[in-house]
Amino acid sequence: MSRHAGTRSSSRGAAAFGEFLGPWPESVPLAPERLEQVDCGRYVREKVSYAVTAEHRVSAYICVPKGAPGPVPAVFCHHQHAARFDLGKSEVVGLAGDPDQAYAHELAAAGFITIAPDAIGFEERNWSPDRSANVSWFESATRLVQGQTLLTACLHDISVGIDYLMSRADVDPQRVGFIGHSYGGRMALWAPAFDHRIIAAVSHCGCIPFRDSYTHDTGLQAEFVIPGFAAANDLEDVIAQFGESAALLISAGTADKWSRSAVELFTSARETLGDRVEFAHYDAGHVFTPEMRARAYAFLRAHTKS
Repeated sequence: MSRHAGTRSSSRGAAAFGEFLGPWPESVPLAPERLEQVDCGRYVREKVSYAVTAEHRVSAYICVPKGAPGPVPAVFCHHQHAARFDLGKSEVVGLAGDPDQAYAHELAAAGFITIAPDAIGFEERNWSPDRSANVSWFESATRLVQGQTLLTACLHDISVGIDYLMSRADVDPQRVGFIGHSYGGRMALWAPAFDHRIIAAVSHCGCIPFRDSYTHDTGLQAEFVIPGFAAANDLEDVIAQFGESAALLISAGTADKWSRSAVELFTSARETLGDRVEFAHYDAGHVFTPEMRARAYAFLRAHTKS
């Protein structure tokens, strides 16, 4: 077990699901580098690089509000999937893709420091010739035959990204949030169970349980292929591993297939998180509209205020 069971993460989540997730990557020094700095008006966008393992470095965008009086809250902004493997961090900071996915940009303009790295298989971490191929199944399969899982690698990368935030003097280490749409919304349910430094998470249009994923119109994403896990566990069990003070907003669309059983999941989450879990249900599909984002940002603001 790596330091994910130590000060930076939950030993409960690792212990509860360790037999399914496999070993964690070994932690290494961050060795951070700043690659560029761009004035974006209300904030400065930095591109940074840091080590996640001895063999791999990750690049991420860090958006830093101007004129902050002291250390400010930070939000980890996880990008969507959408089978756009050429996109990742660039979409959530508004440099490419869907403007409705630019929540790292909007949160920075609202006063949060945001971090937006590429997940494995996306944008700069997609090793196909034109970055368009779905390499995630290769990344998953080659780990599975070695007794590892892609999800563990992804969770490790998120915690290393939070490590990087903690290394910055302008980040308040007690006020770290997480937000994601679709794939990012799924990770918003897993990451706080393994890293208790996350005190507020927004899961938008990504709360479909395993039990509802065995249909041809949904299926399983490579990152969530965890041998044996769903025989006796589901997302309710993951949420039960959240930190003792962590808050969760489940945000879903009534016509969104990736939000199936959202009401049921929320009802179950109330049993473990109590009034720390909130629910936003919209008469909509798989979208992240300005109204939805405003609700998400208000939730993050309320739960990361000093």
